[in-house]
Amino acid sequence: MSLAPRAVLVHRTTEYEELLARHGTHGQAAFFLGSRGRSIDEIAARHHRTRRALDEVAAAVPLQWRRSRVERTDLDRFLFAPEDVVVVVGQDGLVANAAKYLAGQPVVGIDTDPGRNPGVLVRHRTADAAALLRAAVSPRCVADRLTMVEAVADDTQRLLALNEICVGPPDHRTVRYRIGPDDAGTAPEPQASSGVLIGTGTGATGWIRSLWRERSGGPALPGPVDPRLLWFVREAWPSPTTGTSLVAGELTTGQHLRITVESDRVVAFGDGMESDALELTWGQSVRLGIAGTALRLVV
Repeated sequence: MSLAPRAVLVHRTTEYEELLARHGTHGQAAFFLGSRGRSIDEIAARHHRTRRALDEVAAAVPLQWRRSRVERTDLDRFLFAPEDVVVVVGQDGLVANAAKYLAGQPVVGIDTDPGRNPGVLVRHRTADAAALLRAAVSPRCVADRLTMVEAVADDTQRLLALNEICVGPPDHRTVRYRIGPDDAGTAPEPQASSGVLIGTGTGATGWIRSLWRERSGGPALPGPVDPRLLWFVREAWPSPTTGTSLVAGELTTGQHLRITVESDRVVAFGDGMESDALELTWGQSVRLGIAGTALRLVV
């Protein structure tokens, strides 16, 4: 007999909870903010809206289903199963945070604060949760397949991201490396820069877009389901031993970018989660391209 689906509710600690953890009580947190000209009332109200939304979504899970909850900081230690339906309750960025740990499970995005969040990935309201959960396990489930980016190191370390992967120094200083297409016919270029960014169409509303706007004449930004990636070198430095001719480009299906490290320590992290990164050092290389898996976002 097959297992019943499991609803995994993904959430994150609210600003209000972080303030209480730091200051101990509501009154002390309110005094701290008040001394800086801010009120705790709005932050507390957002906290209560978020908790209420989480409770409403939990109540919408069918009785025969299994259920679990995971906080953002615990995602890298949580074991997702093939039969899971992942329900992200929060902001758009929380969907990206969860995406890197999934392998094709359907994802439902629930917006806890409509009007404050853009709602690009958390597209639904709590009232729709019950219907969306049923739809997620239906053979006729309609879901967008959002392109993801993948980094694979030569020691088999692997990293997925929904928005972008950044390869660079952990302290934002200049690092040295060689960069070029992953084929034997093209010589890599030695470079010195503050890192390389490789992004998807979903990430094209954020960090990748800001770099794209600075460059002119390049490929158009991809859409979320486009099988294309854009990559940019950040602040490449010209010198007698380093070049600046390979500072931007496009990757389509089957194409890869290879970066070989020539510094003591380089990290590759995805979607802003620097705490969960690939560690690379002298002589190691990492290959970047379109991931074999996509995020299934229920529409």
